[in-house]
Amino acid sequence: MSRRYVRVLAQCAPHPCRQTDRLPAVVMASLWDDLESLVNTPSSFSAQPGERGTIRDKANFNAKEDAAALRKAVKGLGTNEKVLIEVLTQRSSAQRQQICKAYQEAYSRILVDDLKADVSGNFEKVLVALITPPAAYDCHEVTRAIKGLGTKESVLIEIFASRSNQQIKALSDVYVQEKGKLLIDHLKSEVSGDFGKALLLLAAGKRDESTAVNAEKAKEEAKALYNAGEKRWGTDEAKFIEILCQRSVAQLRQTLVEYLNISGKTLQQSIESEMSGNLEKLLVAVVKCVKSVPIYLAERLYKSMKGVGTDENTVTRIMVSRSEIDLLDIRTEFKKLYNSSLHSFIQSDCHGDYGKTLVKICGGED
Repeated sequence: MSRRYVRVLAQCAPHPCRQTDRLPAVVMASLWDDLESLVNTPSSFSAQPGERGTIRDKANFNAKEDAAALRKAVKGLGTNEKVLIEVLTQRSSAQRQQICKAYQEAYSRILVDDLKADVSGNFEKVLVALITPPAAYDCHEVTRAIKGLGTKESVLIEIFASRSNQQIKALSDVYVQEKGKLLIDHLKSEVSGDFGKALLLLAAGKRDESTAVNAEKAKEEAKALYNAGEKRWGTDEAKFIEILCQRSVAQLRQTLVEYLNISGKTLQQSIESEMSGNLEKLLVAVVKCVKSVPIYLAERLYKSMKGVGTDENTVTRIMVSRSEIDLLDIRTEFKKLYNSSLHSFIQSDCHGDYGKTLVKICGGED
């Protein structure tokens, strides 16, 4: 039985989880396969902090007052979780760093250490994530993904497919500062094969950043991709890796349009039918992020919360890391995809002080 036929059967099979686990085909097509307006749509890769985030600088901010409130909240018996949540979710990342500095200066204590000593579990993880600088947080997530036995490829795929060159360089710089060696060298020992080649290209953070589009080149490379996959027996993975992991977002968007014109199907569909394993997952993630990082991350959030059990690490990572970049857009796309607001979904799936913190990061109900 061909792999393509198996995929179709799997897509048609009923899902054991809640009824909304599977997207209606029409909804998915309208979001992923509508390429007509793609070329001129703003990209999250170029979004600046504060533009489409739910968390922004607090007016009349006073780092010393906030540091004092946090110290009081964790000092002595009992913890005032409400104060921790209110302060740390309603200040920008830059302001939270000022609070950490003021806390240390006033009390000769490290805020992150006091939080770890006073709270635990997922509540601790999300608070620590909030007071960690964005580049350091990304770096620590990558480090955790490659630490110890087994590599969490899904985390590496999400981060390196969705981050800009500047974000990748920043997290790599933190790695050098903390570990005294290059992240790329560590990754080389953890990933291999075509997946490894593709991931290392992305982790180099050297994707072309030009906003100019060469229409003829887009047609040529769309044809090259078609010839490397659909048109031949076997797949030339190297050609897919070369183009998808190095061309600019603007250029790739035009290439996606041209590919559909040539093949009659989307490049994502071709990758899914021609490849397998982590390479397929990575290249599909790249294509999705070229189209829309918010839709890609909305999907990631949904899959992390649906059904039995919740992947809190993924939920925390996305909610915190995108809170000042494009979480408003992620909320919008989540509502389109699942006919339910991200706010209400979190409320029903994430509980206790952890859930309250995520709801605050999420912002209002859509």
